[in-house]
Amino acid sequence: MLWVALEDHLGKAPLQLVAAGSALELSDATGTLGRAQRFSFRWRAQPLPEPLTVRRRVLGPFSSFETAEQAALAWRRLGANAVVAHPGEWEVWAAPEKSAPAEYSSKLEEQVISEVLTLQVQRPEGWRTLQAPVRIEAPGGLRWEGGVFQGPFRLQPDAYGSWTLVEQVPLERYLQGVVPHEIGAGAPAAALAAQAVLARTWALGNQHRFALDGYHLCSDTQCQVYSDPRLARSGVKAAIRATQGQVLAWQGKPIHAVYHASNGGVSANEDEAWSLPDLPYLEPAFDRAGGAPQGLALPLSQRQQVRSVLAATAGVYGQNHPYFRWQRVLGQETFARALGSGAAAVGSPVQPVVLERGPSGRVVRLALRGPLGERVLVRDAIRRTLRRLPSTLFVIEPAGSGLWRFEGGGFGHGAGLSQAGAIDLGGRGWTVQQILRHYYPGTELVPLPSLGTTKGGS
Repeated sequence: MLWVALEDHLGKAPLQLVAAGSALELSDATGTLGRAQRFSFRWRAQPLPEPLTVRRRVLGPFSSFETAEQAALAWRRLGANAVVAHPGEWEVWAAPEKSAPAEYSSKLEEQVISEVLTLQVQRPEGWRTLQAPVRIEAPGGLRWEGGVFQGPFRLQPDAYGSWTLVEQVPLERYLQGVVPHEIGAGAPAAALAAQAVLARTWALGNQHRFALDGYHLCSDTQCQVYSDPRLARSGVKAAIRATQGQVLAWQGKPIHAVYHASNGGVSANEDEAWSLPDLPYLEPAFDRAGGAPQGLALPLSQRQQVRSVLAATAGVYGQNHPYFRWQRVLGQETFARALGSGAAAVGSPVQPVVLERGPSGRVVRLALRGPLGERVLVRDAIRRTLRRLPSTLFVIEPAGSGLWRFEGGGFGHGAGLSQAGAIDLGGRGWTVQQILRHYYPGTELVPLPSLGTTKGGS
């Protein structure tokens, strides 16, 4: 079973939950409170008897859970009880007296809490305050964001003073809400099966993401996109059944099952996106028939090599993806927004400068350089900061006064399976085993009961 957040950081606006079929049933710690087609909720601030002072030492913010988790692991090795938090961006929290690892800067936060948000439901006799845990059963389903979800559901407080709506989902039903929304319901059978294996493997290896908040996974791109399971057509359901209980493993453990939309013709290793330990099954490689283009070899450390890769499209798998090749022109307004409060310290005009490339040619260190200073973006922070960039496989050209043209390929971090490539290979008759071996060499497709659920390489 997985607990998946359909919506987090609730508490500012009223909430309505509507049945898709038969009535919803609401209960809290006091017992069953009633059945209705619709329940209306609101939050009210309740003063505490005495103000509570919370002090913590904080690392971050980080651009991804993966990067935050590595910081937490480094802190735990020093004896800190470090936890990953997501109050808005990813952070790592520990006790205020714990010194941070030398490679990270930290800040001391102190918060005085004088009130908490309590949840109320509207009843015929008026508003009633609920006592957690709050549970909603939906025999005919719950309407949410244009879809219908089966549940059951919980409304529960988080670690930030807000609330979360979570759904309890069996793993195989969860896949019905992931596979069609990640790779598309019309993908070839082998590509759908590969996506099912990876989504299952990823979910099992990432159940700890939101441990601080009392659930497993989110439903957006910070996890895997999880939406209306009804959109799982017969082909998706067949792929899930055909691979039921199967995961991709390396040396007896589930792999770090990352995947993305399109690698642009060359896959990345894990260190080009996140600061992770070496994962031998995630190595850079040309994703094309016939191996490396003529005159090119990995690593691709030079700008001209990357330009040559972007030009060498013959034989590349997954060329039909809309972001297989792309251009973006960014100007001073974009850079100023990206720098935020740090823009004044950099000055204007800003010039983007590639400082370092990874072995697949992706940019791993990018400076936004101005007359007063610079801000250096590293790995996943590049796309999280410059959100118009589909990938970090790019070269930069001047495009006029204060303007810079980014010419690139692919969509996503580039490590592991390229969904566009898998669709192409499935259409060519490749099997699910061949596709997975192609993108994760040395791994094995194994039944879940044969191994533990610790993420490979952690």
